[in-house]
Amino acid sequence: MGEIMFISMLLESRLDLPQWVALCVGGIAVSYLMLRSRKNKDPLKKMSSLSLSQQRSVERDMSNLLVELSDMARQISGQLDTRAAKLELLIKEADEKIAAMRAAGAVPAAQPFEPGAPAAIRPALIPEEMLDPRHADIYRLCDQGRSAHEIAQQLDRPSGEVELILALRPK
Repeated sequence: MGEIMFISMLLESRLDLPQWVALCVGGIAVSYLMLRSRKNKDPLKKMSSLSLSQQRSVERDMSNLLVELSDMARQISGQLDTRAAKLELLIKEADEKIAAMRAAGAVPAAQPFEPGAPAAIRPALIPEEMLDPRHADIYRLCDQGRSAHEIAQQLDRPSGEVELILALRPK
């Protein structure tokens, strides 16, 4: 409907034949340019304009890239498998240690460990000789009343690590 109104307006403007021809040629040229620019966005068209040696070089580069990506994926997959196996081993060892401690009577089976419980209520879970010696300095400074931030500064360790060690401290 809008096209009919446009055509009727053009007819009423009383353009003579050369002006109509110029207008039509201009419209066709604009539409051709618009359609032509859309067609040139195909990346494969660029490949056809390259010489055969350039095309082969691009193909070699792409196949080398695919090989590198495949190797990297295989390597990452292997690393993930290794880490998963290590985690399973650590979990198994932890379960064995818990079972041994329960058998020795250090960890009562009826009372699970609650990290948020006060020290007077928490049972003695791990004997002193089984504590990690790398954490002894952190535990000692905490027992002296120092904050996690102060301990981290004094021992030159990340404060998040110190907070985590203190939060998981068996006592």
